Amino acid sequence: MGEQPIFSTRAHVFQIDPNTKKNWVPTSKHAVTVSYFYDSTRNVYRIISLDGSKAIINSTITPNMTFTKTSQKFGQWADSRANTVYGLGFSSEHHLSKSLYIQFAEKFQEFKEAARLAKEKSQEKMELTSTPSQESAGGDLQSPLTPESINGTDDERTPDVTQNSEPRAEPTQNALPFSHSSAISKHWEAELATLKGNNAKLTAALLESTANVKQWKQQLAAYQEEAERLHKRVTELECVSSQANAVHTHKTELNQTIQELEETLKLKEEEIERLKQEIDNARELQEQRDSLTQKLQEVEIRNKDLEGQLSDLEQRLEKSQNEQEAFRNNLKTLLEILDGKIFELTELRDNLAKLLECS
Repeated sequence: MGEQPIFSTRAHVFQIDPNTKKNWVPTSKHAVTVSYFYDSTRNVYRIISLDGSKAIINSTITPNMTFTKTSQKFGQWADSRANTVYGLGFSSEHHLSKSLYIQFAEKFQEFKEAARLAKEKSQEKMELTSTPSQESAGGDLQSPLTPESINGTDDERTPDVTQNSEPRAEPTQNALPFSHSSAISKHWEAELATLKGNNAKLTAALLESTANVKQWKQQLAAYQEEAERLHKRVTELECVSSQANAVHTHKTELNQTIQELEETLKLKEEEIERLKQEIDNARELQEQRDSLTQKLQEVEIRNKDLEGQLSDLEQRLEKSQNEQEAFRNNLKTLLEILDGKIFELTELRDNLAKLLECS
Protein backbone atom coordinates (compact mmCIF):
# COMPACT_ATOMS: atom_id res chain seq x y z
CA MET A 1 0.00 0.00 0.00
CA GLY A 2 3.02 2.32 0.34
CA GLU A 3 3.20 5.27 2.73
CA GLN A 4 0.01 6.67 4.26
CA PRO A 5 -0.39 9.88 6.36
CA ILE A 6 -1.56 9.07 9.89
CA PHE A 7 -1.34 12.46 11.66
CA SER A 8 -0.97 16.08 10.45
CA THR A 9 -0.58 19.54 11.97
CA ARG A 10 0.49 23.02 10.78
CA ALA A 11 3.59 24.87 11.97
CA HIS A 12 6.48 27.07 10.88
CA VAL A 13 9.51 24.92 9.99
CA PHE A 14 13.09 25.79 10.95
CA GLN A 15 16.52 24.14 10.61
CA ILE A 16 19.67 24.80 12.60
CA ASP A 17 22.29 26.90 10.80
CA PRO A 18 24.92 24.37 9.56
CA ASN A 19 27.69 26.95 9.98
CA THR A 20 27.05 28.32 13.46
CA LYS A 21 25.05 25.38 14.87
CA LYS A 22 23.30 28.01 17.05
CA ASN A 23 20.91 30.13 14.99
CA TRP A 24 17.63 28.90 13.51
CA VAL A 25 17.07 29.34 9.76
CA PRO A 26 13.41 29.40 8.57
CA THR A 27 12.74 26.96 5.71
CA SER A 28 9.15 28.09 5.08
CA LYS A 29 7.72 31.59 4.64
CA HIS A 30 4.46 30.63 6.34
CA ALA A 31 2.93 27.79 8.32
CA VAL A 32 2.96 24.50 6.38
CA THR A 33 1.52 21.03 6.95
CA VAL A 34 3.75 18.64 8.93
CA SER A 35 2.64 14.98 8.74
CA TYR A 36 3.56 11.59 10.12
CA PHE A 37 3.74 8.90 7.41
CA TYR A 38 3.82 5.12 7.92
CA ASP A 39 5.38 2.76 5.34
CA SER A 40 3.70 -0.62 5.95
CA THR A 41 6.04 -2.48 3.58
CA ARG A 42 9.20 -1.34 5.36
CA ASN A 43 7.60 -0.79 8.79
CA VAL A 44 9.11 2.73 8.94
CA TYR A 45 7.69 6.00 10.30
CA ARG A 46 8.69 9.33 8.77
CA ILE A 47 7.98 13.04 9.39
CA ILE A 48 7.41 14.83 6.08
CA SER A 49 6.61 18.46 5.24
CA LEU A 50 6.33 20.04 1.80
CA ASP A 51 6.53 23.71 0.85
CA GLY A 52 5.01 23.61 -2.63
CA SER A 53 6.96 20.82 -4.39
CA LYS A 54 10.01 21.11 -2.11
CA ALA A 55 10.49 18.68 0.78
CA ILE A 56 11.66 20.79 3.74
CA ILE A 57 11.35 17.92 6.27
CA ASN A 58 12.06 14.26 5.46
CA SER A 59 13.06 12.66 8.74
CA THR A 60 12.90 8.93 9.50
CA ILE A 61 12.04 8.26 13.17
CA THR A 62 14.65 6.10 14.95
CA PRO A 63 14.73 4.77 18.53
CA ASN A 64 17.43 7.25 19.59
CA MET A 65 15.46 10.39 18.62
CA THR A 66 13.82 12.67 21.19
CA PHE A 67 11.30 15.48 20.65
CA THR A 68 12.03 18.38 23.02
CA LYS A 69 9.76 21.33 23.91
CA THR A 70 12.22 24.22 24.27
CA SER A 71 9.66 27.00 24.87
CA GLN A 72 5.94 27.68 25.04
CA LYS A 73 5.72 27.90 21.24
CA PHE A 74 8.64 25.84 19.95
CA GLY A 75 9.74 22.19 19.80
CA GLN A 76 12.71 20.47 18.15
CA TRP A 77 14.40 17.13 17.41
CA ALA A 78 17.79 16.10 16.00
CA ASP A 79 18.19 13.91 12.89
CA SER A 80 21.67 12.39 12.80
CA ARG A 81 21.16 10.98 9.31
CA ALA A 82 20.36 14.36 7.80
CA ASN A 83 23.02 15.92 10.08
CA THR A 84 20.65 18.68 11.18
CA VAL A 85 18.17 19.74 13.85
CA TYR A 86 14.54 20.46 12.89
CA GLY A 87 12.37 22.96 14.76
CA LEU A 88 8.61 23.58 14.71
CA GLY A 89 7.14 26.94 15.73
CA PHE A 90 3.44 27.39 16.45
CA SER A 91 1.40 30.58 16.34
CA SER A 92 -0.11 30.25 19.82
CA GLU A 93 0.62 28.56 23.12
CA HIS A 94 -2.83 26.97 23.06
CA HIS A 95 -2.03 25.29 19.76
CA LEU A 96 1.25 24.03 21.11
CA SER A 97 -0.16 22.68 24.34
CA LYS A 98 -3.16 20.99 22.70
CA SER A 99 -1.77 19.82 19.35
CA LEU A 100 2.00 19.58 19.59
CA TYR A 101 3.01 18.61 23.08
CA ILE A 102 0.03 16.32 23.74
CA GLN A 103 -0.50 14.84 20.27
CA PHE A 104 2.61 15.53 18.19
CA ALA A 105 5.03 14.62 21.01
CA GLU A 106 3.00 11.56 22.00
CA LYS A 107 2.90 10.39 18.39
CA PHE A 108 6.65 10.98 18.18
CA GLN A 109 7.20 8.82 21.29
CA GLU A 110 4.74 6.18 20.06
CA PHE A 111 6.36 5.84 16.63
CA LYS A 112 9.83 5.93 18.18
CA GLU A 113 8.84 2.95 20.35
CA ALA A 114 7.37 1.19 17.30
CA ALA A 115 10.64 1.72 15.42
CA ARG A 116 12.55 0.23 18.36
CA LEU A 117 10.28 -2.85 18.46
CA ALA A 118 10.61 -3.28 14.69
CA LYS A 119 14.38 -3.13 14.98
CA GLU A 120 14.38 -5.77 17.74
CA LYS A 121 12.13 -8.06 15.69
CA SER A 122 14.40 -7.55 12.70
CA GLN A 123 17.44 -8.53 14.76
CA GLU A 124 15.61 -11.64 16.09
CA LYS A 125 14.74 -12.71 12.53
CA MET A 126 18.36 -12.22 11.53
CA GLU A 127 19.55 -14.40 14.44
CA LEU A 128 17.00 -17.16 13.64
CA THR A 129 17.88 -17.21 9.95
CA SER A 130 21.62 -17.09 10.60
CA THR A 131 21.50 -20.36 12.70
CA PRO A 132 20.38 -22.75 9.89
CA SER A 133 22.67 -21.01 7.43
CA GLN A 134 25.65 -21.79 9.69
CA GLU A 135 24.62 -25.48 9.90
CA SER A 136 24.42 -25.81 6.11
CA ALA A 137 27.35 -26.88 3.97
CA GLY A 138 30.33 -24.53 4.02
CA GLY A 139 30.86 -22.20 1.10
CA ASP A 140 27.15 -22.02 0.17
CA LEU A 141 26.70 -18.40 -0.95
CA GLN A 142 23.32 -18.62 -2.67
CA SER A 143 20.75 -16.04 -1.47
CA PRO A 144 21.71 -15.54 2.21
CA LEU A 145 19.27 -13.51 4.38
CA THR A 146 20.77 -10.03 4.80
CA PRO A 147 19.60 -7.02 6.81
CA GLU A 148 18.66 -5.32 3.53
CA SER A 149 15.89 -7.92 3.01
CA ILE A 150 14.12 -6.97 6.24
CA ASN A 151 12.40 -3.87 4.78
CA GLY A 152 15.15 -1.51 5.84
CA THR A 153 14.28 -1.55 9.54
CA ASP A 154 17.93 -1.58 10.61
CA ASP A 155 19.21 1.96 11.13
CA GLU A 156 22.45 1.26 9.26
CA ARG A 157 20.67 -0.27 6.22
CA THR A 158 17.79 2.17 5.81
CA PRO A 159 18.35 4.44 2.79
CA ASP A 160 19.54 7.93 3.55
CA VAL A 161 16.68 10.33 4.16
CA THR A 162 18.30 13.07 2.20
CA GLN A 163 18.33 10.88 -0.92
CA ASN A 164 14.63 10.11 -0.62
CA SER A 165 13.73 13.68 0.11
CA GLU A 166 15.36 15.23 -2.95
CA PRO A 167 12.66 17.41 -4.58
CA ARG A 168 11.74 17.03 -8.23
CA ALA A 169 13.54 19.52 -10.45
CA GLU A 170 11.46 22.41 -11.69
CA PRO A 171 11.03 22.68 -15.51
CA THR A 172 13.23 25.22 -17.25
CA GLN A 173 11.29 28.26 -18.40
CA ASN A 174 12.06 30.84 -21.07
CA ALA A 175 13.08 33.91 -19.10
CA LEU A 176 13.61 36.27 -22.03
CA PRO A 177 10.08 37.77 -22.06
CA PHE A 178 10.26 38.34 -18.32
CA SER A 179 13.76 39.77 -17.94
CA HIS A 180 12.37 43.13 -16.86
CA SER A 181 10.06 41.57 -14.27
CA SER A 182 12.89 39.32 -13.01
CA ALA A 183 15.14 42.35 -12.64
CA ILE A 184 12.43 44.14 -10.66
CA SER A 185 11.96 41.04 -8.50
CA LYS A 186 15.70 40.78 -7.83
CA HIS A 187 15.80 44.50 -7.04
CA TRP A 188 13.01 44.15 -4.47
CA GLU A 189 14.70 41.07 -3.00
CA ALA A 190 17.95 43.03 -2.62
CA GLU A 191 16.04 45.92 -1.04
CA LEU A 192 14.30 43.48 1.30
CA ALA A 193 17.60 41.90 2.32
CA THR A 194 19.07 45.36 2.99
CA LEU A 195 16.06 46.34 5.08
CA LYS A 196 16.30 43.08 7.03
CA GLY A 197 19.96 43.86 7.81
CA ASN A 198 19.11 47.41 8.83
CA ASN A 199 16.20 46.14 10.90
CA ALA A 200 18.51 43.72 12.73
CA LYS A 201 21.00 46.51 13.43
CA LEU A 202 18.25 48.86 14.62
CA THR A 203 16.79 46.11 16.80
CA ALA A 204 20.19 45.56 18.43
CA ALA A 205 20.64 49.32 18.89
CA LEU A 206 17.11 49.54 20.28
CA LEU A 207 17.77 46.79 22.81
CA GLU A 208 21.01 48.49 23.85
CA SER A 209 19.24 51.86 24.07
CA THR A 210 16.44 50.31 26.13
CA ALA A 211 19.00 48.94 28.56
CA ASN A 212 20.62 52.39 28.72
CA VAL A 213 17.23 54.02 29.30
CA LYS A 214 16.57 51.69 32.22
CA GLN A 215 19.98 52.55 33.67
CA TRP A 216 19.37 56.27 33.19
CA LYS A 217 15.95 55.99 34.80
CA GLN A 218 17.58 54.35 37.81
CA GLN A 219 20.19 57.13 37.93
CA LEU A 220 17.42 59.71 37.54
CA ALA A 221 15.51 58.19 40.44
CA ALA A 222 18.71 58.22 42.50
CA TYR A 223 19.30 61.88 41.59
CA GLN A 224 15.74 62.77 42.55
CA GLU A 225 16.12 61.00 45.89
CA GLU A 226 19.42 62.80 46.43
CA ALA A 227 17.78 66.15 45.58
CA GLU A 228 14.95 65.49 48.00
CA ARG A 229 17.42 64.51 50.69
CA LEU A 230 19.42 67.69 50.05
CA HIS A 231 16.27 69.81 50.21
CA LYS A 232 15.39 68.22 53.54
CA ARG A 233 18.92 68.78 54.73
CA VAL A 234 18.73 72.44 53.74
CA THR A 235 15.48 72.80 55.70
CA GLU A 236 16.98 71.12 58.74
CA LEU A 237 20.07 73.32 58.56
CA GLU A 238 17.96 76.46 58.29
CA CYS A 239 15.95 75.40 61.35
CA VAL A 240 18.81 74.15 63.51
CA SER A 241 21.82 76.23 62.59
CA SER A 242 22.33 79.50 64.39
CA GLN A 243 25.07 80.59 62.08
CA ALA A 244 23.20 82.27 59.26
CA ASN A 245 26.25 82.96 57.10
CA ALA A 246 27.44 79.36 57.19
CA VAL A 247 23.96 78.13 56.48
CA HIS A 248 23.63 80.57 53.57
CA THR A 249 26.95 79.41 52.09
CA HIS A 250 26.00 75.77 52.49
CA LYS A 251 22.59 76.45 51.02
CA THR A 252 24.18 78.15 48.02
CA GLU A 253 26.35 75.07 47.46
CA LEU A 254 23.36 72.82 47.77
CA ASN A 255 21.37 74.94 45.34
CA GLN A 256 24.27 74.81 42.90
CA THR A 257 24.37 71.02 43.24
CA ILE A 258 20.63 70.86 42.67
CA GLN A 259 20.97 72.99 39.54
CA GLU A 260 23.67 70.66 38.23
CA LEU A 261 21.45 67.69 38.92
CA GLU A 262 18.55 69.38 37.14
CA GLU A 263 20.74 70.09 34.10
CA THR A 264 21.84 66.46 34.09
CA LEU A 265 18.21 65.44 34.32
CA LYS A 266 17.32 67.62 31.31
CA LEU A 267 20.15 66.04 29.31
CA LYS A 268 18.85 62.58 30.19
CA GLU A 269 15.34 63.56 29.18
CA GLU A 270 16.63 64.85 25.83
CA GLU A 271 18.47 61.56 25.35
CA ILE A 272 15.25 59.66 26.09
CA GLU A 273 13.39 61.74 23.48
CA ARG A 274 16.10 60.98 20.92
CA LEU A 275 15.79 57.27 21.64
CA LYS A 276 12.01 57.48 21.21
CA GLN A 277 12.56 59.07 17.78
CA GLU A 278 14.92 56.23 16.86
CA ILE A 279 12.22 53.74 17.91
CA ASP A 280 9.70 55.53 15.66
CA ASN A 281 12.21 55.39 12.79
CA ALA A 282 12.65 51.66 13.37
CA ARG A 283 8.89 51.17 13.18
CA GLU A 284 8.75 53.12 9.92
CA LEU A 285 11.50 50.91 8.48
CA GLN A 286 9.51 47.85 9.57
CA GLU A 287 6.46 49.18 7.73
CA GLN A 288 8.58 49.82 4.62
CA ARG A 289 9.90 46.28 4.80
CA ASP A 290 6.34 44.90 5.00
CA SER A 291 5.32 47.06 2.02
CA LEU A 292 8.29 45.82 -0.03
CA THR A 293 7.42 42.23 0.87
CA GLN A 294 3.86 42.76 -0.38
CA LYS A 295 5.15 44.35 -3.60
CA LEU A 296 7.49 41.40 -4.13
CA GLN A 297 4.58 39.00 -3.79
CA GLU A 298 2.59 41.06 -6.31
CA VAL A 299 5.52 40.95 -8.77
CA GLU A 300 5.71 37.16 -8.38
CA ILE A 301 1.96 36.88 -9.10
CA ARG A 302 2.42 39.15 -12.15
CA ASN A 303 5.26 36.91 -13.37
CA LYS A 304 3.00 33.86 -13.13
CA ASP A 305 0.28 35.71 -15.11
CA LEU A 306 2.82 36.67 -17.79
CA GLU A 307 4.00 33.07 -17.99
CA GLY A 308 0.40 31.96 -18.59
CA GLN A 309 -0.03 34.65 -21.27
CA LEU A 310 3.21 33.58 -22.97
CA SER A 311 2.06 29.96 -23.05
CA ASP A 312 -1.27 31.05 -24.58
CA LEU A 313 0.52 33.19 -27.19
CA GLU A 314 2.83 30.31 -28.09
CA GLN A 315 -0.19 28.07 -28.64
CA ARG A 316 -1.86 30.73 -30.79
CA LEU A 317 1.36 31.22 -32.81
CA GLU A 318 1.65 27.51 -33.42
CA LYS A 319 -2.00 27.34 -34.52
CA SER A 320 -1.49 30.36 -36.84
CA GLN A 321 1.61 28.75 -38.36
CA ASN A 322 -0.33 25.56 -39.02
CA GLU A 323 -3.13 27.54 -40.67
CA GLN A 324 -0.61 29.44 -42.85
CA GLU A 325 1.02 26.18 -43.87
CA ALA A 326 -2.36 24.74 -44.87
CA PHE A 327 -3.14 27.97 -46.80
CA ARG A 328 0.19 27.70 -48.67
CA ASN A 329 -0.54 24.10 -49.60
CA ASN A 330 -4.01 25.05 -50.92
CA LEU A 331 -2.50 27.96 -52.85
CA LYS A 332 0.09 25.66 -54.44
CA THR A 333 -2.67 23.27 -55.47
CA LEU A 334 -4.68 26.12 -57.03
CA LEU A 335 -1.58 27.36 -58.88
CA GLU A 336 -0.94 23.89 -60.27
CA ILE A 337 -4.59 23.67 -61.43
CA LEU A 338 -4.36 27.17 -62.95
CA ASP A 339 -1.16 26.23 -64.78
CA GLY A 340 -2.95 23.19 -66.22
CA LYS A 341 -5.92 25.29 -67.36
CA ILE A 342 -3.60 27.88 -68.95
CA PHE A 343 -1.75 25.11 -70.79
CA GLU A 344 -5.06 23.68 -72.06
CA LEU A 345 -6.19 27.14 -73.24
CA THR A 346 -2.87 27.61 -75.02
CA GLU A 347 -3.32 24.30 -76.86
CA LEU A 348 -6.93 25.24 -77.74
CA ARG A 349 -5.73 28.60 -79.12
CA ASP A 350 -3.08 26.90 -81.23
CA ASN A 351 -5.62 24.43 -82.58
CA LEU A 352 -8.05 27.23 -83.43
CA ALA A 353 -5.27 29.13 -85.20
CA LYS A 354 -4.42 26.06 -87.25
CA LEU A 355 -8.08 25.57 -88.20
CA LEU A 356 -8.33 29.18 -89.32
CA GLU A 357 -5.19 28.79 -91.46
CA CYS A 358 -6.54 25.63 -93.04
CA SER A 359 -9.88 27.20 -93.85
